[in-house]
Amino acid sequence: MKNRVQLIGRVGQDPEVKTLEGGKKLANITIATNDVYYKENGDKVEQTEWHRITAWGKTAEIIEKYVTKGKEIGIEGKLTHRSYDDKNGEKRYVTEVIANEVLLLGK
Repeated sequence: MKNRVQLIGRVGQDPEVKTLEGGKKLANITIATNDVYYKENGDKVEQTEWHRITAWGKTAEIIEKYVTKGKEIGIEGKLTHRSYDDKNGEKRYVTEVIANEVLLLGK
């Protein structure tokens, strides 16, 4: 089995793009996915999940050029977990999708 994630959702904010030493691009976005289900009593429940997406290189360049807040996109990549110490010395944990492919949907 492979570590493979596919998501379709709407972008929550304009991409944050950085150009690193050597000219390589790094893009960070968040996308929202929605799930709808019904309780036993018939009440409709809509649930939104937010996903942190990181893209490198050509994929980051595509995101920088074509992706904006509210746009519907598809992402394929792998799920990763990492930790870091914040400026107060507290350990923080991050779960994100490292995008390999971006599919531009809608108009």
